[in-house]
Amino acid sequence: MQTNSTRTSTLIQIPRGVWMLGFVSMFMDISSEIIHSLLPMFLVTGLGASAMMVGLIEGVAEATAPIVKMVSGALSDYLGNRKWLAVIGYGMGALSKPLFALAPTAGIVFTARVVDRIGKGVRGAPRDALVADITPPHLRGAAYGLRQALDTVGAFLGPLFAVGLMLLLANNFRLIFWIAVIPGLVAVALLVFGIKEPAHHSDANRVNPMKLASLKKLNASYWWVVFIGAVFTLARFSEAFLVLRAMQGGIPIALVPLVMVAMNLVYSVSAYPFGKLADSMSHDKLLAPGLVVLIASDVVLAHGNQWPVVLVGVALWGLHMGLTQGLLATMVAHTAPPDLKGTAFGFFNLMSGLAMLVASVVAGELWDRLGASATFYAGAGFCLLTLCALAIRGGLRRESAI
Repeated sequence: MQTNSTRTSTLIQIPRGVWMLGFVSMFMDISSEIIHSLLPMFLVTGLGASAMMVGLIEGVAEATAPIVKMVSGALSDYLGNRKWLAVIGYGMGALSKPLFALAPTAGIVFTARVVDRIGKGVRGAPRDALVADITPPHLRGAAYGLRQALDTVGAFLGPLFAVGLMLLLANNFRLIFWIAVIPGLVAVALLVFGIKEPAHHSDANRVNPMKLASLKKLNASYWWVVFIGAVFTLARFSEAFLVLRAMQGGIPIALVPLVMVAMNLVYSVSAYPFGKLADSMSHDKLLAPGLVVLIASDVVLAHGNQWPVVLVGVALWGLHMGLTQGLLATMVAHTAPPDLKGTAFGFFNLMSGLAMLVASVVAGELWDRLGASATFYAGAGFCLLTLCALAIRGGLRRESAI
């Protein structure tokens, strides 16, 4: 059993740059989650959008980021520069926020979400590859878990601030969206002045990572991670549907973002310990409990919309995120060659993003046609499919070892 001193020692060993990237993510998530925790309500109550429209906006926006991640990840490998691509991405995220405050229609909200997600796409793969660049291999699970934990502290604080501002400002969505610009600008400043990137290859050694000869370096183990990540994402439609489920419980609209506070509190507390566990445990064996927890969350959320039931469901959702998100990043980092880590994260996020688009659109359609329960039961079904894929993989490995 691990002692407190061992845990402290591990935290001390994690490079300063990882901590700084975590704080950058935290401030940007505060900015983004203030808006995202209110956006489904703003769309439905303020702009008259349907659940299908919410799902379409979220699905397309979330799919945009991974497509861009593929390009930015490969570009960061080619240029040997990850920090300034991340600065551009975080800058786009910060500058997209005023569009939400100004939006007169769902179409403008859609545009703002796409710009925001393009920024996320530009920064995501270079940032994740930068964590791998500056962290020793035996600490990568802990490093990804720490960065994710700090990121999720922001995702916890953002909705909490949203609730406070809704109560303080009498549900003035647009003014709150303006306030959300401030932490986004703080994130950009921290990245510019707080991160020093390690030296990469010289121009003479520059290789196009998208050439076939380069892509052949991505082996079967890596493509398995891409496949399992995509199937898993089919079970994880947009978290906007958690907010919509909470709205059905009849609580005051200003308090609905508390569901995201509950989810992200559990996520932030669990991300680092489970990320560290990934450094010493079989990744497939750690992923399976995450899927089981997500099934439990889906079943609970399908069962009812009463406030205590919804809180239990979203808490389980947060626990599954803590179990799986840092783990999946660690799996990509471990299976990708050093000179293709940006490209590897790009492809992984591309496939997961396309799966998120399909999942969110299907979730919205099921919600409108058959009700909320059908949406969550469908998510549980895709979790079972992913568990089957893990079981088949385990069986094949045992046969090959005989």
